[in-house]
Amino acid sequence: MDFKAGEVLLVDKPLEWTSFDVVNKLRWKLRKKYNQKKFKVGHAGTLDPLATGLLIICTGKATKMSQELMADDKTYTGTILLGKTTPSFDLETEYDQEFPTEHITEELLEEVRQSFLGEQLQTPPVFSAKKIDGKRAYESARKGVEIKMRKNLINISSFRIDSSRFPEIDFEISCSKGTYIRSIASDFGKKLDSGGTLTALRRTKSGDFSIDTAKTVDQWLEIIEETEVSATE
Repeated sequence: MDFKAGEVLLVDKPLEWTSFDVVNKLRWKLRKKYNQKKFKVGHAGTLDPLATGLLIICTGKATKMSQELMADDKTYTGTILLGKTTPSFDLETEYDQEFPTEHITEELLEEVRQSFLGEQLQTPPVFSAKKIDGKRAYESARKGVEIKMRKNLINISSFRIDSSRFPEIDFEISCSKGTYIRSIASDFGKKLDSGGTLTALRRTKSGDFSIDTAKTVDQWLEIIEETEVSATE
């Protein structure tokens, strides 16, 4: 592989790592391998620390493709816990409210599932990296500062659910760029006259790329280590 000329690396991001942790780890290895102070490495779409799965990393001249790759539709699997909420819509923060779930039927679940299909406006979570007045939204949210999030137009092309572990709902969703699955979990709970929290999330596809061909960070570090570098590089 020619990492300097440009490669697209499919990484299976581990739990609790940020996307930048992965970029920095691989960049450090590449700088050392090529004996360069600077080495272009970037990602094509972040994953939250509490999410795992497909993270696309571009090196060298391939970093120019990042924006194009970022625009692709994504597919995720995960779990929504009904009846409880957190301020961040996931397990980054503690549960703050409980709601009844006894009234939720299979018919109601199906009705709500269908309501998410197609184009719609979505409000991003306040605990997100969205910039509001030049600041990341989560920076203000963590300080308890109230902020108004602008709605984004998103599209959900597929949304499958499995309620066999109720009140935990397992799902697979395919959606457009900019979709926040945490907001889907929160809105799903609200539409059921209950609450919803995202308790697990894994990205399985991004455009034509699949998690099936991704490698772990350690595997990529090993590949970089074993790559031959010519004397002119």
